[in-house]
Amino acid sequence: MKNTKKVGIWMDHSRAFIMELVSDSIFESNIASEFTHEEKELSLNKTEKMMHSKEQHQQLSYFKKISEIIRNNQEVLLFGPTNAKDELLNLLKANHLFDSIKIEVRNTDKMTGLEMHKFVKEYFK
Repeated sequence: MKNTKKVGIWMDHSRAFIMELVSDSIFESNIASEFTHEEKELSLNKTEKMMHSKEQHQQLSYFKKISEIIRNNQEVLLFGPTNAKDELLNLLKANHLFDSIKIEVRNTDKMTGLEMHKFVKEYFK
């Protein structure tokens, strides 16, 4: 039987918790968006248009980092409390490199690390 590469990603607009499922173990890493609250405050002091432009650029960079992880897997679960996962899914659907990857989206509340791990293991059972 072929060992399918599976990953669960809990995400919002500021950070992503990557949980790669190998056998019955989870290996976790994190990705943080560069658009922090401090960045937003600094940008707002200049102009709102500049803030939105910077936010979009940094959000795209954040999604690109997550996309690189997704490319190396065959099954992906995106979950979390915000619409960030849906925004990422729309970007992935527009890129044919991700056509052969099974990507599922689930809405969840904020979770502890243990709750995330349990959720990912249960989903991929």
